[in-house]
Amino acid sequence: MSPAARTAPGPARRLLPRAARFLRSRRRVLVRLGGWSLLESAQTFLVGYGVAQALDRGFLAGDTGTGLAWLAVAAAATVVGGLAVRGVFRGLADLVEPLRDGLLRRVVTRALHGAVAEPARADSSSVSRLTHQTELARDSFAGLVLVLRSFVFTAAGALAGLASLHPLLLLVVLPPLVLGLLLFTATLVPMAARQRDFLDADEALSTRYGAVAAGLRDVVACGAERRTAGEADALVATEVGAARSLARWAAARTVALGVAGHLPIVLLLFATPWLLERGLTAGALLGALTYLTQSLLPALRTLMSALGAAGTRLLVILDRLVGEDPPHGAPAAAEPATEPSTAPPTALPTALPAARSAAGSRVELRSVTFAYGPGAQPVLREVDLTVEPGEHLVVVGPSGIGKSTLAALVAGLLVPDRGEVLVDGAPPRAAGRGAGEPARQRVLIPQQAYVFTGTLRENLLYLCPDDLPEGPPDGTPAGMPDGGPGAGPEEERLAASVAAVGLGPLADGLGGLDAVVDPAALSQGERQLIALGRAHLSPAPLVLLDEATCHLDPEAEARAERAFADRPGTLVVIAHRISSAHRADRVLVMDGARATAGSHRELLGRSPLYRDLVGRWHTGRDGRPAARPGREGAPA
Repeated sequence: MSPAARTAPGPARRLLPRAARFLRSRRRVLVRLGGWSLLESAQTFLVGYGVAQALDRGFLAGDTGTGLAWLAVAAAATVVGGLAVRGVFRGLADLVEPLRDGLLRRVVTRALHGAVAEPARADSSSVSRLTHQTELARDSFAGLVLVLRSFVFTAAGALAGLASLHPLLLLVVLPPLVLGLLLFTATLVPMAARQRDFLDADEALSTRYGAVAAGLRDVVACGAERRTAGEADALVATEVGAARSLARWAAARTVALGVAGHLPIVLLLFATPWLLERGLTAGALLGALTYLTQSLLPALRTLMSALGAAGTRLLVILDRLVGEDPPHGAPAAAEPATEPSTAPPTALPTALPAARSAAGSRVELRSVTFAYGPGAQPVLREVDLTVEPGEHLVVVGPSGIGKSTLAALVAGLLVPDRGEVLVDGAPPRAAGRGAGEPARQRVLIPQQAYVFTGTLRENLLYLCPDDLPEGPPDGTPAGMPDGGPGAGPEEERLAASVAAVGLGPLADGLGGLDAVVDPAALSQGERQLIALGRAHLSPAPLVLLDEATCHLDPEAEARAERAFADRPGTLVVIAHRISSAHRADRVLVMDGARATAGSHRELLGRSPLYRDLVGRWHTGRDGRPAARPGREGAPA
């Protein structure tokens, strides 16, 4: 442990000023709680005292009426104590709910400040603080207030009753009671440390699971499933170990409870002859046992259970939730990253990746029906479609009509319930397995583009690792733009795809093809450009773009689609803008009941749905706000 850590104030000292301010602002609530608790203390006093007097002055003296009267007093005190408990709970809500509301505001405020200061950083632990730890803090605080209040006033009533019965009773009861409380107090600090370890492990596990969920494609792409699972298992084991250590310290409460609660009873029975010799009556002895067994022992058991668990948990949780004060005033929100734009297309390099079919793949759908689940309505029903090799097809239709499902079926990610999907005469899944690398047969770029942490070159070569070298060719001077003088033919093919999709300005801004890419620092449009460059460079004869340009501005989208249209192979595009349909050889209109294919001009004449979609694209009649350049909404 560092010197700074050793000299830093503990959580109790850090929280004490805040706790004092919180309680001072609620004096009236505390006064009401104290008033109701005094009635509970009076109940404790009267129950033991009434039993003692009923025996000494009533039953042992031969006066049954007096004995019954004192028992009636004890019973009435119990009823009054019940009314006091109801009043206590009413006041408790006025104390506990403001604490919870304040903690929620603080957690949300700190999370928002952190998100504004570091937009790329996702703090998954805030979920645990907001949904789990604030509720634990509220429940723990409520239980702690109830238990501490009950113990203090119950102990006061019981000790006052013992003193009123005979002062020597305090000599027997107080020493083990104080010793047990001291032993219990000594366990609080280690238990707080173990509780902090447990919460640290819980937050670490939550953060790790959040990171794994966000980067699941990275994990699978890198073949790191076993390693990731091992790291998660280690965090789970750490949390289990912290929980077991906490349980061991909780078991130490049993020893303290035995000393403070059970030892006084044993000593009282052991000292009975000595006490009787000094004037203690049988009624006083029975009253003392009543105080110990019916009041002090239950109060001690509840105190040690609640303070040992809820108390240390509350101390740690409040220290974590409160922490440092958030900065005054939120920092200015960062400007949204602008989507990369490109200049009007100029003459592009003509070199293209090797090992690619010049004609492209033939795609056939034969009476294809698909539903997401046995009882669900089919998304596609009896769809027939043929895409010829080298054809450029655009798919349009209302949102949720099944366009992305169609792309996933062609890519082999889904299997039809009925019918056949064939790519070059074979089911796409079987074709991928037979070829050994599905990426060599077809490439699907979804709306959420995949970019992993690595160099830009590695991201671009991800779908063709064997076709191009992993680094610049020997002899390329450091700092020379890739594809410049001195570059080999493979490097020229890489530069050709970069230029074709308009990735050059982004590559220059990142520092070249060998610059390390941080996916979290890229905009959605920048990630899409990198994914488009990867697909353009791949040897696949079939490319599926599922709204893969939706985060680009119209000019950048047009350049990217022209690049793929000029690229040998078959191209299927899920349309984002009407301009995509203008550039296609054919357009497929999906309306749920049937699919209609034809040219843009043909469909304007014979498809009411297509005319409606074109009208919405032009006028924004879909009810959504007008889109900003580079972020236009798609009706499909």
